[in-house]
Amino acid sequence: QVQLVESGGGLVQAGGSLRLSCAISGRTFSMNNMGWFRQAPGKEREFVAGIAWIGGNTYYADFTKGRFTISRDNAKNSLYLQVNSLKPDDTAVYYCATGPGGLPRRQADEYRYWGQGTQVTVSS
Repeated sequence: QVQLVESGGGLVQAGGSLRLSCAISGRTFSMNNMGWFRQAPGKEREFVAGIAWIGGNTYYADFTKGRFTISRDNAKNSLYLQVNSLKPDDTAVYYCATGPGGLPRRQADEYRYWGQGTQVTVSS
C-alpha cells in the first residue's frame, strides 16, 4: 500500500523559507506523478507543483512565480518542496500526492494517494 508522510511545516515570518519533505513508501512503477497541493482555511485544495518520478520534468502553478521548487530523490523515495520568500497568503496545509498517468496533472482527483498534510503558517 502506498503511504506518504509530509514533514517540515511550521511557523515562519514573512520572507522566510521552508523545505517540505514527503517520505513515500510502497510506491509502484505506475505512480509516476508526484505533486504538492495546498489548502487554506475556507478554500478549496489547489495545485502547487508537480514532478515526474521518472525523468524529473516539473511544472508549477502560476502563483509560485519562481518562489517554489519541487524536487525528488529517487534513492530516498522522497519528494521535496522548497518555498522561499513566504507570504501570509501561503498559509495553508500542504499535501503531497501521487498518481498514475502522464504529465501535467493539476487536478486533485487525478491523484490517487495522499499524505496527511503539514501545516505552514506565515506571520506578517
